[in-house]
Amino acid sequence: MGGDTEPKRIWGRIARWRPRLGAARLVALTVLLVLAAIQAQSPVFIEILRARAFDFYQRLKPRENPPERPVMIVDIDEASIARLGQWPWPRNLIAGLVEKIAEGGAAAVGFDVMFPEADRTSPAKLAETLPNLDGETRDRLLALPDNDRRLAEALAAIPTILGQSMGTGARPATARDGPGTSFAELGADPRPWLARSSWLLRNIPVLEPTAAGRGIFNVEPEYDGIVRRVPAVIAVDGVLHPSLSLEMLRVATGNSTIGIRTVPGQGVEEVIIRPARIRTDAGARLWIYAAPHDPARYVPAAAVLAGDVEPGQLAGKLVLIGTSAAGLLDIRSTAVERLIPGVELHAQIIETILTDTQLTRPSDALGVELVASLVAGLAMIVLVPLVGARWTLGVLIATIATLVGGAWYFFDLARTLYDPVTPALVAFLIYVMVSYATHAREEAQRRMIRGAFTRYMSPSLVEQLAEDPSRLRLGGEMRQMTILFCDVRGFTTISELYDAEGLTRLINRFLTPMTDVILERRGTIDKYMGDCIMAFWNAPLDDPRHATNACAAALAMRARLGLLNEELRLEAEREQRPFRPLAIGIGLNTGPACVGNMGSDQRFDYSVLGDTVNLASRLEGQSKTYGVTTVIGEPTLAEAPEFAALELDLIKVKGKTEAVRIHALLGEPEMTASPGFRSLAEVHEDMLAAYRAQDWETAQALVARCRTIDPGLGLATLYDLYDRRIAQYASMPPGPAWDGVFEATSK
Repeated sequence: MGGDTEPKRIWGRIARWRPRLGAARLVALTVLLVLAAIQAQSPVFIEILRARAFDFYQRLKPRENPPERPVMIVDIDEASIARLGQWPWPRNLIAGLVEKIAEGGAAAVGFDVMFPEADRTSPAKLAETLPNLDGETRDRLLALPDNDRRLAEALAAIPTILGQSMGTGARPATARDGPGTSFAELGADPRPWLARSSWLLRNIPVLEPTAAGRGIFNVEPEYDGIVRRVPAVIAVDGVLHPSLSLEMLRVATGNSTIGIRTVPGQGVEEVIIRPARIRTDAGARLWIYAAPHDPARYVPAAAVLAGDVEPGQLAGKLVLIGTSAAGLLDIRSTAVERLIPGVELHAQIIETILTDTQLTRPSDALGVELVASLVAGLAMIVLVPLVGARWTLGVLIATIATLVGGAWYFFDLARTLYDPVTPALVAFLIYVMVSYATHAREEAQRRMIRGAFTRYMSPSLVEQLAEDPSRLRLGGEMRQMTILFCDVRGFTTISELYDAEGLTRLINRFLTPMTDVILERRGTIDKYMGDCIMAFWNAPLDDPRHATNACAAALAMRARLGLLNEELRLEAEREQRPFRPLAIGIGLNTGPACVGNMGSDQRFDYSVLGDTVNLASRLEGQSKTYGVTTVIGEPTLAEAPEFAALELDLIKVKGKTEAVRIHALLGEPEMTASPGFRSLAEVHEDMLAAYRAQDWETAQALVARCRTIDPGLGLATLYDLYDRRIAQYASMPPGPAWDGVFEATSK
């Protein structure tokens, strides 16, 4: 009898499950089929998951740059632009560059730049644009060689591929028709599958016929800015055109025709440039197997023109002419590199074809992934009711590991792309559905924890505590932080204009936009003290740009206050009552501080303490003394040097024995580069130097000069203060031991 007990118990459990089992399986099976149908349609969110998986594989094992570097880049870099002048360069200069590359023995030259308009610096153009030239000078100009023809001659001397750009919408005046590359269409018509364009932007007519080939260099990033695929063939108004990289390979290999094979109902299968058979997706797009940025393949254009190239560095190479200069806006992102010059993408595509290291996604990949999703989902439907969610979790993990491992195997050994994420996600979703009761109980427990701790902490901190309760310790932790204090000046006087209800409403109207500004810039509100706000950055979440965000918040608070004052002024006019604008003082300081739960065992209070906090409060108090809105400490400016700021003084604040250097935060980074601010900053610095050197006469003169060149920053109070100090010190010199430190007596 004892031997029969366990089997009977198991069968009894299955019998009790049977009614619920059938319903759960039916619902889960329906959901599985719906998920499979969605997967077959490949909506955007599934494409995103696939792309992230493929990116991850490439980051784990990026393509290695070949040591022989078959493709080199002549770089129109920042240094070359600084040396030779802003882009575009005169065509005779480009011609010289091409000739130097040809002398270096390059096999072919491709341009990742265009020449859609005639060179404005050609002698004939100059003669047209300078009507006041005398006849002799005009004749001399007209006798000089045309820059564009000079470039055309240089292009004819070496196999050259000119870049072209496709576009959609209205056809621009610079769009031109012209010759294209010959294609051999094998199988079905590829055009319905290809990337399409309504017009093509070409180079000027004098250049195009002299080139050995022409290719489209457009590279379009995907939803997240990453370039993963580039079209190898594009249909422009029904005519097939190759990409720049494909055309360079055709010219370099001596082929007159490019083959394109299309399978009916499946799309493009491959592009052929003998002897290479280049695998593409259905739209004739090439998957980029990205390699790390390779600085060694770059040769500055200025160095090539100057002949400063190592012997043999370009010999036998395919050479691309492009730019890495940020100002020319040809910076791209790949799965491996966040920022990479666009010209290097063309180089990497060519190298993957030459070295047979292409990535490919088979035409049956989606079918394989659908089968994997169905098998994994069915396994969850069968196993969860039978053996329970806990044991099935092990099977789920093993299933996901198998999917990921299998996809990695094909990527690693065959450079073939299969998506493991979608089948794994389907299996996971089915697992969660069928084990809903367990999941619901766990969620109920989480809700109970959140409900208990929400009474003591903000929602963001509750979530951190749920993830890792040890992060909120009563003792706190030391962190590098930026602290902000903001107070309304003369609030007592303003409060006399309002009754209790009106004053409360005014405080709320002030605190709300100021709080929004702080929170929008990753700040944390510590507390409100009447009309004063205390906030900090870099806790509880890490913020490496805490000083920058705090400075941006301070400037935005000043701007937001101006809008609030305008609203209050209009209200006062309508209600025919006195109006006094709100004015604020802000203090910012950066340094180590103790942050954490400063409350008790019964109540959490996430706050910050330390000398850095105290000094920030003192700096806020000094804003009125110096007549500026925001006073920041030197450590804050050191971490956010891009903002416009002027040194105010070297002072000892009340309660501190050491002197601190303080600055006025005046404007955004754009102001720093303005001529008016630069002039003021130079004279202001000289004024402080003369002041500390006790050269009172010079200091007085420089103060006066500062007043005249102040570009509307409202520094009159500051310079009034220095006028008074200088006059006082001139009559009663502080003596040789004076170190230039001013001792503040007020908070």
